[in-house]
Amino acid sequence: MLVTLVVAVSLLGTGTAAPAPDLSGFLRQKVAWSACTGQDVPRDLECGKVSVPLDYAHPSAGTLELALARYRATGVKQGSVVLDFGGPGAAGVPELAYGRKTFADLTNRYDVVAFDPRGVGRSSPVSCGDGDVGPGDGDPRALLDRLREVAGLCARRSGPVLPYIGTVFAARDLDVIRSALGEPKLDYLGFSYGTRLGAVYAAQFPDRVGRLALDGVDTLTEPVAEQAIAGARGQQVALDDFTAWCARDSVCPLGDEPRAAREGIVRLVRSLDENPVQTYMSGEFTGQDLVGALAQALYLRDWWPSLEQGLARLTQDGDPSGVQAFAAGGASARALGPAGRQGQHLTLTDPADVPVDNMAAALMAVNCADDPDRPDARHIVDTLPALRASFEQASPVFGRYRLAETLMCYGRPKGTEFIRDRVKDLRTPKMLLVGTRGDPATPYRWTTETAARLGPAAVVLDNRGEGHTGYASSRCVHRKVNDFLLYGSLPPSGSSCGADEER
Repeated sequence: MLVTLVVAVSLLGTGTAAPAPDLSGFLRQKVAWSACTGQDVPRDLECGKVSVPLDYAHPSAGTLELALARYRATGVKQGSVVLDFGGPGAAGVPELAYGRKTFADLTNRYDVVAFDPRGVGRSSPVSCGDGDVGPGDGDPRALLDRLREVAGLCARRSGPVLPYIGTVFAARDLDVIRSALGEPKLDYLGFSYGTRLGAVYAAQFPDRVGRLALDGVDTLTEPVAEQAIAGARGQQVALDDFTAWCARDSVCPLGDEPRAAREGIVRLVRSLDENPVQTYMSGEFTGQDLVGALAQALYLRDWWPSLEQGLARLTQDGDPSGVQAFAAGGASARALGPAGRQGQHLTLTDPADVPVDNMAAALMAVNCADDPDRPDARHIVDTLPALRASFEQASPVFGRYRLAETLMCYGRPKGTEFIRDRVKDLRTPKMLLVGTRGDPATPYRWTTETAARLGPAAVVLDNRGEGHTGYASSRCVHRKVNDFLLYGSLPPSGSSCGADEER
């Protein structure tokens, strides 16, 4: 069974509890910062690493190294703020490297720090190779056989880190990072999945919570299937908003009427699934490839003009390159597995050796480790037709694409109960939760539901804008989050930022 408890406490024959594992050696370490290496890396970005136990219940059994990066405070330093960019599976080091301007205000007083979580990027990256499953249109039993094969492939390719992936472990890693930075409390800004990580940290270490800001709030309780349906609905709403915007533009390749534009997208996806177009670099471009590209392109309203241009090239010239630019991470992994293994001491992986499917593989690994539901094969076979119909109803474009998410944990060990059972009724300092009304990935209701679950510590900021998360797209959200992190100033819970304040 997957180890999911943070500290294993067993009852001895005498009725006394075994002592907690000694983590003092990990908590005493300090980060040795140096200039980052690599092409086009910003000169003022510094890199470092920390060592964490592979298994916190048995810290002597093995270690792994986590990659860190920071921009140093430019003014009088008040501490460090740690960022997590979400995913799960997003590598923090490259995200921070090219997000310098976004966080420039924070560097007035903070060292701004990001990290590659375990299993991600340079931190012992997991991989499933060419373990794509597809949208699940065929025989359910054959699909389950394929899922079981993929689970075994992921285990073989990912190595010893895979059983110790998940948000409960990542939150323990976050506390080691806090200590290695010399901070008595954690100041933190998490986006999307990073909000789940922040909430789990607060539940595990309530006395070490500093200023926590959570933007694009994730659910803590919904099963994978419900999350996927909510995501399909959110993406459909965002797509409808895009097609309505496009239809108002005289050069929109989808026409000048919103309903016709929506139907045009559906027809284009179906047409490409039946007759994919050929590409120079990657072979065929299918309708599901287009859906994946749309899902990424709808994250930010600023990307809509580029998406419109890409669709024009696709529909008029049969050239998918414009929309393909949005679809990252879809290729199969390189032939070599994760590098840097030396027994059970897992060292940093060279960036050139990170498997190209790492983000997708890590997303599956973390979400499955966090989810305790494992329907049996009979239940899946019996319910799959109705489930497929529910997804198609939620979104005629994204439903089929998102259906595969509901099955991705089949054949993997059962995940932890900790998040559903223990991440609630927090006794921590106030934390800021930002929800965006037009968010295609984390629906606004998750913000209010999670806030109610976390209790009086949660302060909600209602961002009445579009896109996934608000910090990078709304001047108002940006200002209020910075005011909280830099000065401890919180807006009244339930206050809002207007859509007209987007960047």
